Amino acid sequence: MKITIPLPSIITSLFIVAMEHVPFDVKTFVPWRIGSTFRRSAINSTNNGALTVTHHPTPWRPIGTALTDDERHRLRRTRHHVVISSTAPPHKLPTTVQVARAAARALARECDGLLIDPLTSSTLLTCGRCPGEPAGFSLDDDWLSWDAQVHDAATYPPWDPDDLGVCDCLRVTSLGLRRFALPEITIDGAACAHSLCATNLLRTVAGRLLTDHLSHLAAHPDARDRKIDDYLRIQPSDQPDGGLPFGVRLTPYDADAGELGRTGSIRRLKIGPTPGSDRVSCLKVGPPSGFTGSLNDWLCARQATHHTTLTSIDCHPPEPSKLLAA
Repeated sequence: MKITIPLPSIITSLFIVAMEHVPFDVKTFVPWRIGSTFRRSAINSTNNGALTVTHHPTPWRPIGTALTDDERHRLRRTRHHVVISSTAPPHKLPTTVQVARAAARALARECDGLLIDPLTSSTLLTCGRCPGEPAGFSLDDDWLSWDAQVHDAATYPPWDPDDLGVCDCLRVTSLGLRRFALPEITIDGAACAHSLCATNLLRTVAGRLLTDHLSHLAAHPDARDRKIDDYLRIQPSDQPDGGLPFGVRLTPYDADAGELGRTGSIRRLKIGPTPGSDRVSCLKVGPPSGFTGSLNDWLCARQATHHTTLTSIDCHPPEPSKLLAA
């Protein structure tokens, strides 16, 4: 079966820099003070309107952003925020978002500001000893985060390492793939003890999906949709620690509805389809057709192929809205 992914004509990505003081005109800082790797692209993007920098003399109020206590303390002290926006067609990815984040990093470092990625609900390091924006692109460079949540109506059985199949409370969903004109991906119905295992699997699937997607966008710059198979083959080269090849099944998913037959709601950021549209905004990742066991059986089998022990032996469910950084 094929899954159709509509491609927008234009895609926008935002970064926020919150600071106490703005000692200069930010529009004169960007693009001239950006590092040499992205300076030329920043100049061109600023001239053609693809990169914009907007100063707001007001504090930034986060909505649904997971910050540490120290970050919230820093944010309360700020009096200004700057929005760095990148707007370009999808075939210009990932360069356009790298340029925008490079500009945001440089500005945050110069102003001692707090750099926030609203899409991933996370902050990025910008201290003087921290590396700047990497020249090469890798999804692991803080482009994704993970929303791990539990179903309200779930019951948590007593911890039994030999019987994890009785727990199915966990849902883990990516945050950040929308930036690249891809649906987010999710695993729903795993045991809470498999949180790290589920996240690692999703990270591998996300990397393979994005690699194929960027290649397609570059080869078909005028495409308005893309068809992908509902079966994705993961090769050893797709896995950071190698391992055997395996397959996953992708299913268009309404994140608001959850699993069929499940009672109760789920406490998580909603990633449902855009109202009034048929756009696929989330894909559920699961075992391939023909696998006869449960989702937990499949996750355990995947873990066993790497010759490692089961990760996470905490019998308590994860805290709602806890983000696992990529």
